[in-house]
Amino acid sequence: MTVINKPKTTVTPGSVSDKEILLRTLTQELDVTDVAPTGFAPSELIPSDLAAQMQQASMQASQLLKSLSHPDRLLLLCQLTQGEYCVGELESLVGVGQPSLSQQLGILRKDELVTTRREGKQIYYSIASDDALAVLQLLYQRFCGKTT
Repeated sequence: MTVINKPKTTVTPGSVSDKEILLRTLTQELDVTDVAPTGFAPSELIPSDLAAQMQQASMQASQLLKSLSHPDRLLLLCQLTQGEYCVGELESLVGVGQPSLSQQLGILRKDELVTTRREGKQIYYSIASDDALAVLQLLYQRFCGKTT
């Protein structure tokens, strides 16, 4: 744990109790790398709110990866990184037929990865998730941007 704008307190093993180390760690007065008390598991030093935040973040990341895991959805999102497209344009650009295209776009809407805009009879799609866009940019760099 890195502490900013607070003086760092260092202790030698045995000079303070395990409870004192935990209290100082939780109040950010002690860098946990400075002391390794006996019988103290590192997981005990993680505040419960941080653990809850990490659990929530892992659930969000897992849902995003689940949404991206279908090849047609991934292909649609990759195309949408280039801008906004209507359904007819997406159908011809990605080569996914209408029934499957509608189903996959519906899932992307439900997962809040895309947003829609209606203009007359046309529905236009664009990426709504900054997280999805960041992952797609990395995937493009790693898989599509390679030169052979």
